[in-house]
Amino acid sequence: MADLITWLVAKASVAGDGSKVVFWSTAGRRRWDSEHYLSIAKTGYEMFRCRDRYPDFPDVVCGNVAWFPGYPMSVRAVSASGLSYEISAVVVTEACLFGSFAVLWYLLGARLTWATGLTLAIGVVFPGGIYFHAMFPIAAGTLALLVCVAGVKRGSWVIAAAGGFMAAACHLVGAVAVGMLLLSAFFAWQRDGWPMRLAKAGASAAIAGCGLLWAKWLMWQATGRWDAYETIQESSYRQSGVRQPFDEMRNAYDFPFSDWYRPQGSLPWLVEHSLGAHRSQLWLNAVFLLLVVATAIVRLFRNHRLGAEEWAASILTAAIFLVPFFAGAEMSWYRNHAQMFVGLVLMKYMSRWVHVPLLALCSIQYCLLGSMFFAGVLV
Repeated sequence: MADLITWLVAKASVAGDGSKVVFWSTAGRRRWDSEHYLSIAKTGYEMFRCRDRYPDFPDVVCGNVAWFPGYPMSVRAVSASGLSYEISAVVVTEACLFGSFAVLWYLLGARLTWATGLTLAIGVVFPGGIYFHAMFPIAAGTLALLVCVAGVKRGSWVIAAAGGFMAAACHLVGAVAVGMLLLSAFFAWQRDGWPMRLAKAGASAAIAGCGLLWAKWLMWQATGRWDAYETIQESSYRQSGVRQPFDEMRNAYDFPFSDWYRPQGSLPWLVEHSLGAHRSQLWLNAVFLLLVVATAIVRLFRNHRLGAEEWAASILTAAIFLVPFFAGAEMSWYRNHAQMFVGLVLMKYMSRWVHVPLLALCSIQYCLLGSMFFAGVLV
């Protein structure tokens, strides 16, 4: 169903050059960042002064060390089967999307009711979910976070640590799993005494943190610098240090995508009316976060407790929303926020009066943002 809806959005869109989008081609799923992920899968990491290769380029750092290895290394592994890197990238993405729904189904209790059915329907058109089909690590990172939550629910710190490791290895935003696992001593592993709870929380968080160390190690091997990631972020993308999140939200809201990346030629109705859809995306993401937090608070007051997976999903959802703004990701928050998909774990407790309007809003927004993506307005 997710692929069918996305295919229909693609058919109603045009590419940046004014041509029709072919959803089932790899070209329709590639954007600027995708090239970097593919280059890591093919040849590994590199970093160099731009002017060493491009004399007319600004004197900044170039390379692909601003992108994490979890997704491209998975693509490399699948390509060993003989598939091209491009097809392997799509296979990994679609497999991770399927896995995300499978794990979500488990976390929802593996029982079909109106609440779980509507929750899964919202997942199909989740805000930013267009990137679950693209050559990006969003689907892989989301699956990893859900596995981490499932590990917490099952009381398996090994599964939680493995999910956290992959989430952190896929994207910087996935490192929120480290913080959640550190806090898990206070809401998970309830069958153990405090010393063992602290040990499981600390060990799982440490292993998850190794996902970041693995990324840094691979970059160091290729460039000889442990600070390669920080260097390119500061030099080329002006993303260094901690930002004022509310200032970054305003910058993200005001970013002129339609002026920078407007497609050529006569635009279909859907594309014409979607060029500023990142603004409604931010509002919808904020509403979803508030619904998740409010649901968690209501359940906590009514039942005097939350399930371990509910605590985990609530913490991750809030952290995923905030991290891009602390990091200054004014041009990528809309895809990073798609990993708030983990917050659907709490959706089954909401009323149909919440489910149905939210499903309608998400469906509209999915079409608008999807059209922005296929038109090449989003990078």
